[in-house]
Amino acid sequence: MSKVAQYLQQHVVGEVLTSTDAREYFSTDGSIYKITPQIIVYPRAENDVRKIARFSWQLAERGRLVPLTARGSGTDMSGASLGQGVMIVFPAHMNKILMLDSNKGYVSVQPGINYGKLQQTLLTHGQFLPSYPASLEYSTVGGAVANNAAGEKSVKYGVTKDYAKQLRVVLANGEVITTKRISKKELGQKKGLPTFEGELYRAIDNILNDNRSAIDAVMLPVSRNVGGYDIWSVKGNDGSFDLTPLFVGSQGTLGVITEIIFDTEAYNPQKTLLVGFFDDIAKASTVIEELKIHEPSAVEMIDGNLIRFLLEHNPNQINKVVKQQQSKVVLFIEFDDLAARKQKKHTKKAKKLLETYATEFYCTKESNEQEDYWKVRHSAAAVLSQNIANKKSVPAIEDAVFPSEKLAEFMQTVYAMFERFQMEPPCIWGHAGSGNLHVQPFFDLSNLGDRQRLQRLMDDYYAYVFSIGGVVTGSHNDGRLRAPYLKSQYGDDVYAVFKKIKQVCDPYGILNPGVKIDVTQKDTQQFIRDDYSLAHLYDHMPRT
Repeated sequence: MSKVAQYLQQHVVGEVLTSTDAREYFSTDGSIYKITPQIIVYPRAENDVRKIARFSWQLAERGRLVPLTARGSGTDMSGASLGQGVMIVFPAHMNKILMLDSNKGYVSVQPGINYGKLQQTLLTHGQFLPSYPASLEYSTVGGAVANNAAGEKSVKYGVTKDYAKQLRVVLANGEVITTKRISKKELGQKKGLPTFEGELYRAIDNILNDNRSAIDAVMLPVSRNVGGYDIWSVKGNDGSFDLTPLFVGSQGTLGVITEIIFDTEAYNPQKTLLVGFFDDIAKASTVIEELKIHEPSAVEMIDGNLIRFLLEHNPNQINKVVKQQQSKVVLFIEFDDLAARKQKKHTKKAKKLLETYATEFYCTKESNEQEDYWKVRHSAAAVLSQNIANKKSVPAIEDAVFPSEKLAEFMQTVYAMFERFQMEPPCIWGHAGSGNLHVQPFFDLSNLGDRQRLQRLMDDYYAYVFSIGGVVTGSHNDGRLRAPYLKSQYGDDVYAVFKKIKQVCDPYGILNPGVKIDVTQKDTQQFIRDDYSLAHLYDHMPRT
């Protein structure tokens, strides 16, 4: 056992693991990468995290880098929950609801709590957390915050940052801060602190002020964007200041989050779901655009290729609900208005649209029927992990957001791109109402030629996304996978601001190095695993 592991065993309350089995287990996540950590720690409380960070900082001061990576359940598809040093794994112990006030509509939680478990608890109190990632059954709340996750409800409710109102964060030097929106006067007080926290407030405020014109010049025409650091939401027009949006979506590269306070929304169990089948992508795109004024809570999509894939690999489930199996697009449209009259009105408008443009549609208010339909949409990633000969659908290009009115153009261009690369037609699905679609190519990652083709495909794919005013990610963040494209998305000036923010918060490069900033394709290629699989992703986490 290394001296670092021995020190941690002596000074933290939680378990410290160095066994080959534990290290192997945490060497993969939902991404295409494999990186083996040296040490795994299950912290019992925030003080454990603080001690780990402080020790790593002291080592860095002496010239020895011991990286820290925070991890939830490992459903991350960008490779951000992997690291070579100490891995801090939260679900084992730091998995509690600390406070729930249904009257005021907020909840305080630790990062390791399962997202689905939290959601079920909130539902019993008539509330819910709207970011709603598709992986909620397995993922943690901390992971959702780290990625600024978004899911099917985002078309109406937004992304995780819209509900994360306060954080407790362990900084790179072990200092603990609480972030929330503060007034201009309070900002002045923070900047006067003789601590690392004070240094952060002084430096970040100066960076944002000095680069205001460059920051304001980047106005991307998309509904959501979780790439880079959210430097646009830190300073309010009234002089207020909040570091919370900076840490949300930072993937553990600026600090380690140990507590989150969320606002929640009132939950309505009486929802209406419409499922429309289309023989023309352009018609589906027209419906999506015209639906926007009717405030749907979800507008989700699967394409014809995915339907046929599901028919082959999960026929019982899809045959139950998908009647038009030759459709090019299926839309899932949900309304959850609390006022029954309003929901009825919006549903009526949606029905008229579907009568005009869809070949067929169904409408149901029955929760069991709705669940059957949603299972088809939610099963996409898991079913796609099945083998096609020696190839698997891999989360490589995987994510992008573009102006939603360009949906038909996007899909047709991507189909043509795959044909040009002489590849199997891709399955496309996702959050159509937000212009956020997922595309997974079929590759044999043990084949050098496929790896090289994957890189060329990524380059062409994101070049096209940028050409139509799109961004690299709206759900799954940058990680290692999309980080090499951030400079192209934002330009040199804003990317330089990201680097300055990272340098201020993490001067020694302790926190999750190789993620988000200063990442090249060459850096990531060395970690691609030959045997991509989700086999253990849904396992229960080992404790010892």
